[in-house]
Amino acid sequence: MPQDAALTDRMRRALAGHAGITEKRMMGGTIFLLNGHMLSGARQEKTGTRRFMFRIGKAQEAEALRNPAVRTLMQGARKMGGYILVAHDDCPDPALQDWLDRALQHVASLPPKT
Repeated sequence: MPQDAALTDRMRRALAGHAGITEKRMMGGTIFLLNGHMLSGARQEKTGTRRFMFRIGKAQEAEALRNPAVRTLMQGARKMGGYILVAHDDCPDPALQDWLDRALQHVASLPPKT
């Protein structure tokens, strides 16, 4: 996930005040974790397109993909089930908070990391 400092800062501000949030440099960018589980991130694709990544879970994925601003996260040719990308231009603050709330709810339901 190529680094985009402005998007990363925007995500960091949106997550401020949530307990259990940590950051980790991964895949060329910064990933945000909740209690050790991947939660969200920000990326700038090779094409220059800026997108946020959210881990909303497989159960919410089909509904989310009905939104034209949402894409499936791909790692090479592999589809990352339960992870979505939302274009920065289609993610004003209320939408960013909505996607984060969905991701926080999903990731909070995961079993503790061992």
